[in-house]
Amino acid sequence: MAGAPLPPPAGGTGWKGLTIPLLIPAWAVVGIFMLLPVLLMVVYSFLTKEFRGGVVWDFTLAAYDQFFLNRGLFGDEPPVIEWTYISIFWRSIWQAALATLACLLVGFPTAWFIATRPAAQRTVWLFLITIPYWVNLLIRTVSLKFLIRENGPLNDSLMSLGLITDPLPLVNTNLAVQLGLFYSYLPFMVLPVYAAVERYNFALSEAAADLYAGRWTILREIVLPVVRPGIVAGCILVFVPSLGAFLAPDLLGGAKTYMIGSLIDEQFRGSQGNWPFGAAVSVVLMTMVLLVLLWQARAAARGARG
Repeated sequence: MAGAPLPPPAGGTGWKGLTIPLLIPAWAVVGIFMLLPVLLMVVYSFLTKEFRGGVVWDFTLAAYDQFFLNRGLFGDEPPVIEWTYISIFWRSIWQAALATLACLLVGFPTAWFIATRPAAQRTVWLFLITIPYWVNLLIRTVSLKFLIRENGPLNDSLMSLGLITDPLPLVNTNLAVQLGLFYSYLPFMVLPVYAAVERYNFALSEAAADLYAGRWTILREIVLPVVRPGIVAGCILVFVPSLGAFLAPDLLGGAKTYMIGSLIDEQFRGSQGNWPFGAAVSVVLMTMVLLVLLWQARAAARGARG
């Protein structure tokens, strides 16, 4: 009969004895493709840069010292805080935060619209949201650069309509990077918020309206608290990859939009790169992300207990 549970193995031992063997493939995948690369990155961050590229297996804290402290050109001056890399981190944080906010402002109404359509139409709308992302991220970013460049379709259309007289200098600006991040990660906001809104009981809104609650009151006091897990998941899914993005800053931004992902990427290119320093920056970035996730997990746990 369809849907019937699987019978226990012969001998009456049940499935408990097979728990560990069944988990071995999952553990192997997590260990090989997640834990091992992270472990290698941590180890490399404590190694010494080789002159021609690569590393020398001499353990040192030089990479972290280079990130946090400036000891002068020859390394013999009193150490001072290295604000260059800290400013790059700060720029990456606020760029990622703005991209997350933009995705939320657009993604929440979009998810609400899709979730309130008839069931037969939802699949079509979700398909339209996700189909552009079947194309490689690099191709999509280059296409966006072609769209917003000075002699691109966007400026040509605005000039033909008489809205502007000179092309807008959009490329190599913070706005271009924001557009790239927004375009790259918008579905990461829409899909989890849609999943939360789809499970929302709209009878709660109707009951609040019967009690003379206004639309903004219903949204603030009823809807947002219920769909909050989807919003939080969407914000994390957008913020984390935006924080380490390097394609959008490299292709759409300039020197003034340099982000932490670009700094890491640069350290692993050619013989001029610095693998231990790139690994150390990656460890700092990973630690920052983990702290944010732990803070969110603790806040969610306190909210569940409250």
